Amino acid sequence: MISRLIKTEDDYNKALARVDELMDAKPRTAEMDELELLTALVEMYEERLFPINRPGPVDAIKFRMEQLGLRQKDLIPLLGTKSKVSEVLNGRRPLTLAMMRKVHKGLGIPAEVLLREPAGEFPETPPDLDWSRFPLREMAKRGWLPMMDGIRERAEEVMLPFVESAGGPEAVPSPMLRQGLAGRLNDRADRYAVSAWCMRVLALARRARLERPFEQRSLTTAVLRDIARLSFFEKGPLLAREFLMKQGIHLIVVPHLARTFLDGGAFLLSDGTAIIGLTLRHDRLDNFWFTLLHELAHLARHLSDECRLIVDDLELRSHGKDVRGSREDEADEMASVALVPKRYWPEVDTPEMPKASDVLSLAGRLRVHPAVIAGRIRFKCNHYRILSQLVGSGQVRRLFPEYDKEAIG
Repeated sequence: MISRLIKTEDDYNKALARVDELMDAKPRTAEMDELELLTALVEMYEERLFPINRPGPVDAIKFRMEQLGLRQKDLIPLLGTKSKVSEVLNGRRPLTLAMMRKVHKGLGIPAEVLLREPAGEFPETPPDLDWSRFPLREMAKRGWLPMMDGIRERAEEVMLPFVESAGGPEAVPSPMLRQGLAGRLNDRADRYAVSAWCMRVLALARRARLERPFEQRSLTTAVLRDIARLSFFEKGPLLAREFLMKQGIHLIVVPHLARTFLDGGAFLLSDGTAIIGLTLRHDRLDNFWFTLLHELAHLARHLSDECRLIVDDLELRSHGKDVRGSREDEADEMASVALVPKRYWPEVDTPEMPKASDVLSLAGRLRVHPAVIAGRIRFKCNHYRILSQLVGSGQVRRLFPEYDKEAIG
């Protein structure tokens, strides 16, 4: 009795001979059990030695065309244009996932044949998502996506690994492409570009390890004030990053994409991961510190299971431009108080223009960078040509080498 794998031609011939002997075996007998085992072993050997090739996607399309009496022009709705149909059928253009979906639906060819994967299925994708609307070329120039010709046609293929790097569709906050995206978002913003920026922040955060898990209750107003005091030091932004890491919070810098108009964002993922993302689109210390404290306020007070992502264009807070709700007002208030305690506001919020020496004096007393005071004065006065020598222009991006690595050019 043969009871081991068939490995040689001699084993195969002996098995076939024994199968012939057992062909008349009766059910529920030892001979029938042996016949079933031998049949399985023979099939395994034949599949390994003489594999049956599945038809390729193009061969399957041609076969289906012949069955249905279709001509090349009949495939234009599925493949795009007359030239694309010709190139696909001649093997000069690969089928994209978008084409495969249409061919599957239009011609009834199984997904596993088109994907060339046994039991393969098309990746699930939201029905209202248009992959080609992501800023693919800009993302490729930054190294987020592979650079290739015809990238827009292959948008889904190149974007799926990018989404996966951010933790997959379930890890990416769902409001990204919805009208209800929380925060201050410019009406001119491209939501696909905003989503791409958010996913890049998530992907970079997943590469880093933190010393401890984030506890939302630990991010108190006193802690925000401690962070603000780090502005006093020359490398304060880096000290802030180090401090936040010890609080279980990622601080990720990703330059803004075109048509995002973003300064920053706050994330609280379903697994408890806390992230602050900054664009540094304004390379000034006053902007850095206010944006950081504003997003930390969102993380402390406003993020939850119901709202896991808030993004902000803080230029919208300027003098009547912002029509957002109390959540943004509260974050503004918390950031302002952390940077300049309320009892000092009368010294800076005066009709008379403070002198540079007054700014330096108050900054010394508060142990904060003069940019913090100067930035508040400029905003309150709506006059951005004053105190420009004190706002720390050009002193932020140079502290974060990843800014240049992430930016184009």
